[in-house]
Amino acid sequence: MLALLAKIFLIVSAIGLILVVLLQSGKSAGLSGAISGGAEQLVGKQKARGMDAVLGKITVVFAVVFMLSAILLAFFLQAK
Repeated sequence: MLALLAKIFLIVSAIGLILVVLLQSGKSAGLSGAISGGAEQLVGKQKARGMDAVLGKITVVFAVVFMLSAILLAFFLQAK
């Protein structure tokens, strides 16, 4: 029963993690973004605001749930 629950959490968190990462905006725009974006990131002018901040926090939650459910599933499958 617990292994089934871990499998469900693993599948839901994997799909959620994929969707949330795809919804996030890109951090650079080609070669010019790589050059100027790196300098702005070092100075700290470009902080995540609004929807990007929320998506970043949701990404962390989905990643933690994914990792914990994968570890639990491995533990339950080994215990059999």
